[in-house]
Amino acid sequence: MPQPPPSGWRGRRLVFAAAALAATLFTLDRAFPPNLARLHPGIEVLDRHGRTLSTLPAPGGIWRLPTAPADLPQHLIAMLLAAEDARFRWHPGVDPLALSRAAFQWIRAGRVVSGGSTLTMQAARLLEPRPRTLRSKFVEILRALQLEARFSKDEILAIWLTLAPQGGNLEGLRAGAFAWFGRSPSQLDAAEAALLVALARRPEALRPDRHPMAARAARDALLRQRAPGAGQVSAAERDLAFATPVPTARQPMPRLAPHLARQLAQGAAPGARIATTLDRDLQAAAEALTEDRLLALSDHAAMAMVVAETQSREIRALVGGSFGVETRAGMLDLTRAIRSPGSAQKPFLYALAFEAGVARPETLVADLPFRFGSYAPENFSRDFVGRITAADALRQSLNLPAVALLSEFGALRYATALKLAGSPPRLAPGAEPSLPLALGGAGTTLRELVALYALLGDGGRAAPLVTLPTPPTERPEVVLPRAAAEVAGILVNPFPGGGPAGVAWKTGTSWGGRDGWAVGLDARHVAGVWVGRPDGTPIPGLTGRGAALPALAAIFARLPAAPRAPLTVRATPRPFGEAADRLRLLFPMPGAVLAEGGPVTLRAAGGRRPLVFLVDGAPIEHQRARREAAWVPPGPGFYRVTVLDADGVAAGAELRVR
Repeated sequence: MPQPPPSGWRGRRLVFAAAALAATLFTLDRAFPPNLARLHPGIEVLDRHGRTLSTLPAPGGIWRLPTAPADLPQHLIAMLLAAEDARFRWHPGVDPLALSRAAFQWIRAGRVVSGGSTLTMQAARLLEPRPRTLRSKFVEILRALQLEARFSKDEILAIWLTLAPQGGNLEGLRAGAFAWFGRSPSQLDAAEAALLVALARRPEALRPDRHPMAARAARDALLRQRAPGAGQVSAAERDLAFATPVPTARQPMPRLAPHLARQLAQGAAPGARIATTLDRDLQAAAEALTEDRLLALSDHAAMAMVVAETQSREIRALVGGSFGVETRAGMLDLTRAIRSPGSAQKPFLYALAFEAGVARPETLVADLPFRFGSYAPENFSRDFVGRITAADALRQSLNLPAVALLSEFGALRYATALKLAGSPPRLAPGAEPSLPLALGGAGTTLRELVALYALLGDGGRAAPLVTLPTPPTERPEVVLPRAAAEVAGILVNPFPGGGPAGVAWKTGTSWGGRDGWAVGLDARHVAGVWVGRPDGTPIPGLTGRGAALPALAAIFARLPAAPRAPLTVRATPRPFGEAADRLRLLFPMPGAVLAEGGPVTLRAAGGRRPLVFLVDGAPIEHQRARREAAWVPPGPGFYRVTVLDADGVAAGAELRVR
């Protein structure tokens, strides 16, 4: 006769069975986890305040944006839970009461009346779509339990909110809000919230652009069945919602700063939300202004614009061109295009010359016909004004004085300074820096040119513009400690035709009317505008003053009014012991070798006038108020040139005449 099992064996067997079942379920759960591949949304680019600037679709062209409960108004969440899953916060992923009710209705009616699915089960179905069968329902139940074991209730709700269909290629309530109402979902009213919740049930049958009557009926039914006081909408709000029409067309998805958004999206992870330094309101204003100004320009012209804060160098608005207009090469980011700056770089040349003591703002310069070897520059107006101060020569953008300054400062030295300031001149292959650099004889970009002007308003500090927030770093090195403020002050002039006061600005036009520029700065911002054809061909009659300057004045008028103020650029003190007016012999330089024949112009800078020039100790007759003198070498040999100022300070150099 068999013996009964030992006392307690049955209990231990149940424990072992339960443990084995738990181990099996755990193994299956780890071997077959929920598939979250569809959860990868598109890429979103945000402004400095976290507002949506631009969106890019997920793979397959689906507009799917990450959506969390915090992104939506509370009345929408309350309406969703009341309509779809009132016990969502309490059940473990499956609601036995709802399933029992659905099964009873199915048996009594002979068809599916309600699915009995919880929001967790719906989230599982959205992650892994399947045919609507009993087997699929069983799989959804298992997946729902898995989701509940892995995620919080808000995280599960976020899955539903991100994947809920909204008609066509729209998924998720944020995508639905942008597409059907053209604004952020946090701003939706009761009627709009009800439409999005209803759309998730039957997205194609209720698309408001195709079936507006059905969409309105479904929305109103949802509002009607939600009794006032349920927490999502008041009676007055519900009555007002009934009178609200449904949208009959899709709105474009957010697409501000499209060139920058496309650049930032390259290499970004799916679902990335990329924060930038741009300001959405200013970006929208800049794009609208650009499109408006283009209407008055040549059919093949394009416009690019950059606005940044001077001290931080953070870009607040960036218009790369007329995006989407094929005839204007809208896909190109023209803020990065390498073009000739014309006279727009002259302020930096003058600042370098002032800093080096080659000239001062009050220095008299000659705007007269002159040949620099084989190079004979002319003014844009084809005439000359004679003797003029360096400050006025810069204001009037005269070419001869600028070339003369570069001749004294040195073309190679100027090119090196441009490179150190973040704007390396792009020369033709094999070309060396030469005097045409003064008039835009090398390529640059709009971003680099705007950064040069920011230098003028930031105490002479050189730093690049940025589009992504960066942690505070050590302030950049001072390049032009004194002259930056002087040049910025020279450029403060009223805008022709009116505009905000206190803005320092300069225009430029490249040879043949290929590029028109206008760049300016005030106490807080720096901005630049470029106009031209993307293919670089000339535009007859194009000038920076006529085409770009009005847009520059308009964008400065749109900048925040507070704490804007007229430009009062600070100057950084010069290093101790470096006198701003020290006497220097500019020409000849030490060790110079000159060819015999013809006069030589000796030039000095700094010092207190009158000046005396001597060759081998013998004074040369000249006008002592001037800083130059003509000397004719008597023949080949070595000579010592010296200059003395009124304080007895001397500077000199030895040269050879062959």
